[in-house]
This record gives sequence, structure tokens and C-alpha cells, in this order.
Amino acid sequence: MNWLTPTQLKIQKIRLEPLTLSHAKDLQDAVTDGALWELWFTSVPHPKEVESYIQDALKQQSAGNQLLFAVIDTESQKAIGSTRFCNLDATNKRLEIGYTWYAKRYQRTITNSLCKLLLLTYAFETLECIAVEFRTHWHNQVSRQAIARLGAKQDGVLRQHQKLVDGSYRDTVVFSILNSEWPSVKANIINKLSNYN
Repeated sequence: MNWLTPTQLKIQKIRLEPLTLSHAKDLQDAVTDGALWELWFTSVPHPKEVESYIQDALKQQSAGNQLLFAVIDTESQKAIGSTRFCNLDATNKRLEIGYTWYAKRYQRTITNSLCKLLLLTYAFETLECIAVEFRTHWHNQVSRQAIARLGAKQDGVLRQHQKLVDGSYRDTVVFSILNSEWPSVKANIINKLSNYN
């Protein structure tokens, strides 16, 4: 039995719902907003590869390795990006929030904070995780800064952690939030969100 089952989470103008192939067209539109696949340090699919990206992710979910979400803008009812729980460790109650990307017009807006509040609340308060990780490429400065702003602390750097398609190696920066830190991190995120109102 899988530790995680598909679920829907909602807050303000954002809904996270189970990612399916029905989201492919919206996500093809989302990746073209900013040509996200051209960022060499991310794993955002090319518009022509969105369907296979979703199919591969669904295989991982079926194997119990990930839990997938489409990020929905409730005003337009369109999928504007995706995110997932991955590197699941049910025995030790740990997981990673990763594979997160949004259409460029939603970046550096309230969207990421809302999504992370939903995911972290679910991870710590429903799944009772003891730690939630975030990982990103060493050269992805925007992602590293966004993770740190959430209140996650840097654990370290995994040197030459992954070989990329171009033959280079990725140094992976690992951050985490512990369950003991969650109350203050949650208060920090909610406080930042209140400044948007």
C-alpha cells in the first residue's frame, strides 16, 4: 500500500489537484510562457514532450515513488504549472517537494508561497512528516533563494550528484524543514502572504 494517495488541496486562488494527461494542453501553454525548457539547470519539458513527461511521472506515482499535482489558477481554471512529492520515505516519514515549475507570469508572485503552504501543511499536519526536503541545481540561484525565503535551511551540497543529458554533472543543493521548525516556518509564510493583501 502506498503511503500517499492522490488528493486535492486548495487555498485562495490556487488549487493543487492530481496531475493527469488531461492537463497536457494547459501545461504546454504554460511552458511556452518564458520558454522554460531552455533553462539548462531545470527539468521543465519542451512543449512537445509534455505528454511523455506526464506519462513518465504517472509511472513513478503508480510505483509509489511520487505524488503528482497540477497547479491550477482557480480564476482561469487552467493548469499553470506542476509540482510533486518525491523521494518518499514512509518508514522515516520524509519526503521531498520537487519538480516544481510555473508559467513565467506566475513566477515571483504569490503562487509559489501558496503552493508551498498547501504542500507543507499537508506533509507536516496530515502525513506527520519529520522532515521535508527541497533540492535544486547549484546554479539555479532563483530557486535557491526562493527555498531559503520559505524558511528552509541548507543541509549541504551533493557534488556531481547527477549526470545531465549534455554530459555535465549537477551539483545538488539540499535544503530541509524539520517538524520542530514547521510552526515558525508556517507563521513566516502566512505573514508574508498577508503582505500581498
